[in-house]
Amino acid sequence: MSYKTEIQDSIAVFTIDHPPTNSINTELLKGLEKIIDRVNAEEELKGLVLTGTGRIFSSGFDLVTFTTFESPEHIIQWFKDDEEIMYKLFTCSKPVVAALNGHASAAGLIVTQACDYRMMVNDPNAKVGMPEIKLGMSLSPCHSEIMRFGLETHRNWNELIYQGKRIPAPVALEMGIIDELVDETELLEKAKAKVREYIDTPNRPFMEIKAGYRKFAAKQIREAIDTCDFTPFVNTFTNPEVIKQLKASLARMQGK
Repeated sequence: MSYKTEIQDSIAVFTIDHPPTNSINTELLKGLEKIIDRVNAEEELKGLVLTGTGRIFSSGFDLVTFTTFESPEHIIQWFKDDEEIMYKLFTCSKPVVAALNGHASAAGLIVTQACDYRMMVNDPNAKVGMPEIKLGMSLSPCHSEIMRFGLETHRNWNELIYQGKRIPAPVALEMGIIDELVDETELLEKAKAKVREYIDTPNRPFMEIKAGYRKFAAKQIREAIDTCDFTPFVNTFTNPEVIKQLKASLARMQGK
């Protein structure tokens, strides 16, 4: 199992547990979808905290998957499924707080930008980044809209998306990519406290306020998914040079 799900103090805690880099595979995405559905459906659940094990929150999507697609149809279906799950994360009705225990890269960072609040371990060695452009990959419609919503400024988009920079945690805080630096020993408790701060008020107005705040972006995402031509994804993940870059990156992650 590549993840763990717990209910703590009426809050769902989803922990990425997929060593060595906490990459996001199909199993993990399906597990994330299930807990989002529970948070939306179960009145007693106050919200969702996303965190990871070890020193990495997530390196992004599983490169084993990305280098072993069986067919064009497999590529298209994988991205269609991912788009729907990421849309569910972005539109979750209750508070979602990212508790980043370490590095957040690629899809790992996209997940954090879909959240309502992002706190990160106070470690100058921890970094966030989006290396896709250096590996020959673009962003899917949903990912692009989530990152545009989360990054907010041209400077942030330029440095992370166009240049593929890796940003140390203190600088990411200054840029507004994350909201707070937290001592490692307090990370989970502070994340749960933030969920309670948002939701524990009479009538839970946070939920309506959030829906209103994200309404336009959610509509853009929905339309982008529904009208997407997935052919470029097939071209990307059958391109020998891209596969070569992804395999080299995977080898570095595995220490080979």
